[in-house]
Amino acid sequence: MKVILFGATGMIGQGVVRECLLHPGVETVLSIGRSAGGQQHPKLRELMHRDFFDFSAIESELSGWDACFFCLGVSSAGMTEIRYRRITYDLTLAAAETLVKLNPGMTFVYVSGAGTDSTERGRIMWARVKGQTENALLRLPFKAAYMFRPGVIVPLDGIRSKTKIYRMGYALARPLLRSMYPRFPKYITTTEQVGHAMIRVAQEGFPNSVLESSDINQL
Repeated sequence: MKVILFGATGMIGQGVVRECLLHPGVETVLSIGRSAGGQQHPKLRELMHRDFFDFSAIESELSGWDACFFCLGVSSAGMTEIRYRRITYDLTLAAAETLVKLNPGMTFVYVSGAGTDSTERGRIMWARVKGQTENALLRLPFKAAYMFRPGVIVPLDGIRSKTKIYRMGYALARPLLRSMYPRFPKYITTTEQVGHAMIRVAQEGFPNSVLESSDINQL
């Protein structure tokens, strides 16, 4: 399986890259980003691209892929809905629409979040925009598309968030989260489990297009 990955330098993306590189069923990983992650591996190739709203300049690199793991995202804190929608909805759809045109047999996996609002009419701004993004992705003619909605994610294997406040929070809560994870699989997962689950749905499929933490851990 050949995988394209967005968001490889984020906490979730780091975990997904790690599992892809370890998995014998993944042949190649193409990481698309604005800056180099610096990781070296025979399976991994990094492609630098500045304009994530227009992929026409690199379309020749984007055909012949089996799966896309879209781990790119930002916090809505301090953002207007227009700005957050631009980064969350418009950017994601720009990538997805390009990929489905070039790879109609592709499986697309999108990292959303617990509490996402599929009705698109709720009062919580980020949940509404995430719901709009999920629904738009599910309408595209991919072979399959899956929306991952993890709750609390425990970073393993030395992985750290790029966001300072998240790093501090994880550092303080890590012992508690590690002990709670096995007892609360409906709410807590790990970077390792997310990576495993993405590979599995791309290879084998899953009955539901929207996966909560319990589904991710089951996979």
